Amino acid sequence: MVKNKNLLIAGNWKMNGLKENLSMISSLTKYIKKKNFKNSEILICPPNTLIDSFSSFSKRSNLMIGAQDCSSNESGAYTGEVSPLMLKDIGACAVILGHSERRDYQKESNKLIHDKAENALNNNFLTIVCIGETLTQKKKGNTLRIIGEQLKKSLPNKIKANNLVVAYEPIWAIGSGLVPSNNDIYKVHNFISNKLNSRYGNKAKKIKILYGGSVNKKNASSILSIDSVNGALVGGASLKFSDFKGILDFCN
Repeated sequence: MVKNKNLLIAGNWKMNGLKENLSMISSLTKYIKKKNFKNSEILICPPNTLIDSFSSFSKRSNLMIGAQDCSSNESGAYTGEVSPLMLKDIGACAVILGHSERRDYQKESNKLIHDKAENALNNNFLTIVCIGETLTQKKKGNTLRIIGEQLKKSLPNKIKANNLVVAYEPIWAIGSGLVPSNNDIYKVHNFISNKLNSRYGNKAKKIKILYGGSVNKKNASSILSIDSVNGALVGGASLKFSDFKGILDFCN
């Protein structure tokens, strides 16, 4: 069990889940009530189609429901886009931005992620901004340079520190089963912390830094125990209650 740490455990369901998965949320809300989490926050980010039903059900517990993306615009002629205000209207209170899959598949730039983050923060969303390097960049020794550039260009200058979260997800670790050593995670998280301190001053103390990339119930305790880790962004292991519970069991 990881003690004396205020953790955020966020589940990113990606493009998975139907209404039948409400049973998972039912089990999760009952577990959260029973566990009575005092120091940890739990967040599930399902596809937009499930946010309304999940948020309605989760009102019975402290489980938060978020989205996996949002528009940089409030409204207007932007076919297919969904604004933070619209997401809030159906019960979302958080959003994941800049995930490597969107940076890659949708060719999202640091500037676009910056604008989305600014919009989300202005709407009082818990805003998780993802950063991470590829395997090629890692092998060339460019991890910290890439991370530093993403931090500089993806994060707004004006922030609400309580609502901003940074998630370090090495791209080569996502879904691969590969995980950096604890020492490597510590070094990167410490680098991120120093960059945030330099940019935001005292506000940086309130910014959580999560680790993501093949987090599961077997390695969660070890990862969450690292001094510079304030929580986890969980992918596949957040889809099944037993797997996600196995991670949450280490909290509080």
